[in-house]
Amino acid sequence: MVPLGLTSFRFPGLAGVSCVFTTRQGGVSLPPFDGANLSFDVGDDCARVVENRRALAGQLGLGDWCELKQVHGDLLHMEPAPTPLDMPATLEGDAQATSRPGLALVIKTADCQPVLLAHETGRFVAALHVGWRGNVLNLPGGAVERLCGFYGCRPHELYAVRGPSLGPARAQFMNFASEFGEQFMPFFDRKAETVDLWRLTRHQLEAAGLEPARVFGLDQCTQSHPEDYFSYRAARTTGGATGRMMALIWRD
Repeated sequence: MVPLGLTSFRFPGLAGVSCVFTTRQGGVSLPPFDGANLSFDVGDDCARVVENRRALAGQLGLGDWCELKQVHGDLLHMEPAPTPLDMPATLEGDAQATSRPGLALVIKTADCQPVLLAHETGRFVAALHVGWRGNVLNLPGGAVERLCGFYGCRPHELYAVRGPSLGPARAQFMNFASEFGEQFMPFFDRKAETVDLWRLTRHQLEAAGLEPARVFGLDQCTQSHPEDYFSYRAARTTGGATGRMMALIWRD
């Protein structure tokens, strides 16, 4: 198996929680999915996807993970059961949380923002798939409220990190008025017709009560670095087919 490219992240002062973001490097998928495609849903050869997934699980020492059939909504699953790594996901939703040690929560992306959260004690973790529709629905803020209600904690006790995703200079929306609306104008550059989704997600997390110093971001634009990351927008210029990366978080 060809090792996959990985970027690891640790919340400062928080032991016992691991965060990992994959790249497109490594793996065995062929163009246009080269090389570390981890999704069954983009037209790649399923056997190659399985090989990539098994390589990833082996590199990280994971026995179980939970994956969602992402639908660009705001449904949050609490304490989901593990899902098979060699089968497509069937549980619909865009957010999940667990207190189970060793169960990795998985989010697939190719421009959307993967947002990973953890309680300051490490007693639970969560993973969000935040596309622009998720921002419009305020998935980040709504998830924080529901997490705190379910686990009995306060927002300022949480950490969050956003992974590589579509950067502010590339997030162009020609139909901003109909897709976003007036309330999102502070994040819209009229001249460039771009939306700063990174700043919007940070704003929604902080408005929900997270401390600014506990909100982190890996400021790598997926569209600007197609050699390192899968990008749906970059792929649209060459036919639209591309792979998906994964963001994973788990309690050690």
